Amino acid sequence: MVDRGASALSLPDDWPAHPDPILALNRMGSFDWDLDTGIMQMDPQAHEIFDVSPDEYDGRLETLAPRVPPTEAHRLDTHVSQAIKDGSENYGAYFRIRRRDGTLRWTHTQGYIRRDETGRPRRVIGIIRDATQELIESEAQREQAALDEFRRRQTNVVQIATAALAHARTVQDVIDVLTDTHGLTHLGATSLVMGLVEAGRIRLVAEGPTGSFVPGTRVTRIDEQYPMSEVVRTLTPRFIESPEDFAGSYPLLWPHITDLHITSAAYLPLIAQARPIGALGLLYHDKRGFTAEDRNVLVALGSSIAQSLQRAMLYEQEKDLAQGLQQAMLPRSIPSVPGADIAVRYRSASLGRDIGGDWYDIIPLPGGRVGAVIGDVQGHDTHAAAVMGQLRIVLRAYAAEGHTPATVMARASVFLDELDTERFATCTYAEADLSTGVVQIVRAGHIDPLVRDPDGSCHRLSVEGGLPLGLSAEFGRLHYQVDTFELDPGQTLLLYTDGLVEQPGVDLDEGMKTLQALVHTGPDDVRDLADRLIDVAEERGGDDDVALLLLRRLGHVAQQSGGRLQQHIGPGDPEALIGARHMIRAAVAAWDAEDRADEVELVADEMITNALIHTEGSAIVTLRALTGSDRRLRVEVEDASSALPRRREAGESGVSGRGLLLVDRLADVWGVEARGGGKCVWCEFIVPERS
Repeated sequence: MVDRGASALSLPDDWPAHPDPILALNRMGSFDWDLDTGIMQMDPQAHEIFDVSPDEYDGRLETLAPRVPPTEAHRLDTHVSQAIKDGSENYGAYFRIRRRDGTLRWTHTQGYIRRDETGRPRRVIGIIRDATQELIESEAQREQAALDEFRRRQTNVVQIATAALAHARTVQDVIDVLTDTHGLTHLGATSLVMGLVEAGRIRLVAEGPTGSFVPGTRVTRIDEQYPMSEVVRTLTPRFIESPEDFAGSYPLLWPHITDLHITSAAYLPLIAQARPIGALGLLYHDKRGFTAEDRNVLVALGSSIAQSLQRAMLYEQEKDLAQGLQQAMLPRSIPSVPGADIAVRYRSASLGRDIGGDWYDIIPLPGGRVGAVIGDVQGHDTHAAAVMGQLRIVLRAYAAEGHTPATVMARASVFLDELDTERFATCTYAEADLSTGVVQIVRAGHIDPLVRDPDGSCHRLSVEGGLPLGLSAEFGRLHYQVDTFELDPGQTLLLYTDGLVEQPGVDLDEGMKTLQALVHTGPDDVRDLADRLIDVAEERGGDDDVALLLLRRLGHVAQQSGGRLQQHIGPGDPEALIGARHMIRAAVAAWDAEDRADEVELVADEMITNALIHTEGSAIVTLRALTGSDRRLRVEVEDASSALPRRREAGESGVSGRGLLLVDRLADVWGVEARGGGKCVWCEFIVPERS
């Protein structure tokens, strides 16, 4: 040991007979070594340190040889020679001295090298002292520091594990933290196993590193002779101090882990709310026994892991419950709609109970029409999902009753306002006639839809918007503007919720442009395009749900409208009634249906008469020529009464009651549809093709 920090030393003139009193007070001896003669004089304190008497020491270094072991002498000579050679002014070194009784004592010397004018070393003046106690204390301090560091690291195990587990949401996240290489390093273990209690058994869910698993222990009973079973039964940790302890206590398990060279192990019960939820095993190959501090740290570690596991298990249960509720509120299937190719997708946010109220729906409507709905209830919780389910059902019912899109929205807003909730909802409702391509669309505070052309180009459809559902009723602004556009064959209408475009720190318009670019470069098939968009949303993450509905109008429809005529007939308006009869007669002739002219005119006249007599209101007569697998002539009579017509037997002398009997006998098919606050009675006649 060398110390180059010595300082210059001056000896008194009457030295060595009268040593420096300060050095003597500090139990330090001094020496003067003449490098030319090799004689080294020492004062009485130095003699005492070397354990030689003045009459035994003749000034020659060889005389001190019995007091300095050869290895120490060689090391000291090397240090001093190097200091003299490299021009140093001083040196310092620790070395051992063997006293008369054979004990070794540590000694410290400091020397100051004096040189002549040429730089040649001539003398070394220095001090020497017993350093045994100093080194003992220093070593003790180092050991204490090492022990303190070990304890600190042990304590940090819990802190590090707790910090890592704080970000774990699922049970798999907890497992990943514990089985990660760095996790094992922090835990100080060679390998790890963890099991969860399920139905009276322990199921192994984690082992690390790979190869720690013991065959036959994937699922074990709690009453079996395994350490994890024992700690679950007793709710107390089990510390295995040695291989012998392990082999004697668990003979079923020990033969299978001998290749791991385990020297000790700690098995901890994972207890949450006073019940065992699992067990953790930590195995060591470089440790024997556990101190009280070790045990306290490991018990604290087990408690931290148990709390994280319980939190993760509750999170997964809540998420499953919330997602189950949400899925139950969404349509179980999407109906097949002739003339349209439809794809819907849903991506739920990954935040446990923080689910959204996003929804979609497809509503088949009479006359080859279809309703498409996308919406989002305010909030991210189970209440939002429950409100969404109720709102979806009533909106579907209003649409199926035949109300106009504006009325559907207004009634849905009133319904939401009357619910015992403070939530509002944004929504877009589109009603498409797939035979003509005419789409009527209403927007209640929702994001504008997109339209994709057959060539892939995409544009934003600007739709006049009203207040969100619930708010429009609260503020008395129930009028919703209906916009109309034509969806050409091959075009796709895209309805979606804001989770697809909104990103933190990104402007909504930028999000819309990004979405348009994705749609433009996306695949042609609506299902593939929907998958692409939802995959992008999944990769991006986010705390909001995403609902998506794509409706593409096909190039052909099984039944298409070849023309339409309509006449309004007011009550007590004979001229309008005569005009309607002329319209029917002219339409039959224009559409080459003369072979069934009498049947059509008679049935239409009966339907119109019934509407005017039994409702005491006006009627709307509509004639349509339908083409498809066969040619049909369709007659519709719409009135404002919701009362359904009844078929009655007229009797022999009756003058009424034969209307519906005639309709049933003469028409090929007939029926009644709800239309808003009224109804529509319709019938169809198959018309043969003419050469």
